[in-house]
Amino acid sequence: MEKLLILVDVQNVYYTTRQVFKRNFDYNQFWAQATHNREVTKAFAYAIDRGDQKQYEFQNILRAIGFDVKLKPFIQRSDGSAKGDWDVGITVDALEYAQDVDVVVLVSGDGDFDLLVDKIRSRYNKPVEVYGVKSLTANSLIQSASVFVPIEGDLLLNR
Repeated sequence: MEKLLILVDVQNVYYTTRQVFKRNFDYNQFWAQATHNREVTKAFAYAIDRGDQKQYEFQNILRAIGFDVKLKPFIQRSDGSAKGDWDVGITVDALEYAQDVDVVVLVSGDGDFDLLVDKIRSRYNKPVEVYGVKSLTANSLIQSASVFVPIEGDLLLNR
């Protein structure tokens, strides 16, 4: 049975599915699809902590599915802009755990991850499956992936 590492960029998948489909990502369906006949070694969901009750409930749902939820505080800058991304954290975990699995699954459309995907494939000789909303996923990331799975249809919750 293939061993699997799952890395989910929660903010990216939330905003891209909402923008394109006006729907949310179906984490249960994704888990069922991505893990079918595979053993999950590690599964991380990287999220921003805004401290509200609805978010806590969502994070608990992710934990119940099987994710280790990693939180970073939401930072509001004095100029009104906000910061809250997990690119470095996702990269560090990917490089730390990729050698111990057979397949890496990344859920994000962020083109910054194309270098990471290339590195995992070349350094560890591991396939990397990328899930993303096709129209908002960087072409460089799609090209870097061993397999690109578009988020659409069954991977979206009904309204």
